[in-house]
Amino acid sequence: MDNNIDSNLTAQTKTRYNRIAPYYDVMEIITERTFSRWRQRLLARAKGKVLEIGVGTGKNFSYYPESVDITGLDIADKMLLHARLRADKIGFTVHLMEGDVQSLPFPENSFDTAVATFVFCSVPDPVLGLKELRRVVRSGGEILLLEHVRIDKPVVGWFMDRLNPLIVRVMGANINRRTIENVKKAGLSIVSIEHLGLMKMVKMISVKTDKA
Repeated sequence: MDNNIDSNLTAQTKTRYNRIAPYYDVMEIITERTFSRWRQRLLARAKGKVLEIGVGTGKNFSYYPESVDITGLDIADKMLLHARLRADKIGFTVHLMEGDVQSLPFPENSFDTAVATFVFCSVPDPVLGLKELRRVVRSGGEILLLEHVRIDKPVVGWFMDRLNPLIVRVMGANINRRTIENVKKAGLSIVSIEHLGLMKMVKMISVKTDKA
């Protein structure tokens, strides 16, 4: 494992998501009424060999184009059990595997597209994870992100910072991540950002992996 990875935080993340795996879809049933539309728009852009990290219970499966070849990775083995059940139910072909985006088990330039939907709020070191996506996606490929971020307004941002420790313990996700800044720190070039949702808290981000 990469020496830069915080093994304790990573283990805690896995434990949290294994704990909530049986209830995960129910916990998000209200927000998913809106998120599903955004997932569909994002996933329509996936091409070729696709890596989806944080595949969870497989909420994205029904939105992929038929032509793509999907590998789905998640840190929580119990999440993957639900993803497999969903894939089998809808007849979706996907290679599922347990793994950590902070240390991906793939060679450089293995994929044409990488996808993450509401994932980098939970990765212990999001910059490290984004650098790994840059490594495994070929030059000229695309990284597609759908993420909720900290709202940079004085009162709201302050409140999100204070509430964040509780949300992390209960849900596993940080609500005050600065994902756009993290993408830039990872050396990735943002092609487009679409601001969505209440107070533009959700961002749809397209990133090109030009490595020249």
